[in-house]
Amino acid sequence: MQAYPFLDDYRQAAFLARHSHLLMTSYQHWTGEQLIAHHKLADSKDAVQSLLDAPFAIASHQAGEDPMFNYANHQALALFKMLPEDMLGLPSRYSAEPMLSEARAEFLYQVSTHGFIENYSGVRIAKDGTRFLIEEATVWNVVDVALPKQVLGQGVIIKAWHAI
Repeated sequence: MQAYPFLDDYRQAAFLARHSHLLMTSYQHWTGEQLIAHHKLADSKDAVQSLLDAPFAIASHQAGEDPMFNYANHQALALFKMLPEDMLGLPSRYSAEPMLSEARAEFLYQVSTHGFIENYSGVRIAKDGTRFLIEEATVWNVVDVALPKQVLGQGVIIKAWHAI
């Protein structure tokens, strides 16, 4: 299955190679841990497929006023019951129950101040309206590690979830 069928092969390959590298290297920069088991994959073609096929959900959105999803691996797409064309470009706020503005501001402040948050949990909403609780999630700033103060967006790895 092609990850982003609405992009031509060249643009898809270039984006996925660059973004996979950014996800992996920025996750390790902030947490000191590897996003996937084989560190050397960060600079290989296998990194793209390893992230897409990971048994946990990985997604990201770009930085901005109303961040939109720009990446979702196969597990994230299945969890949110979406096709790539449904999820990519969707404002990420639509995937969660509305947070109180103070709580959201505090959450974003913690991520921006520390670079990441571990053991995050929260209610998310699938495309069909079903709700599920994510647990053991880590949210981190996606950066080019050569310029870590320039935040490109946020990534999330969701290791556990269950229907509510």
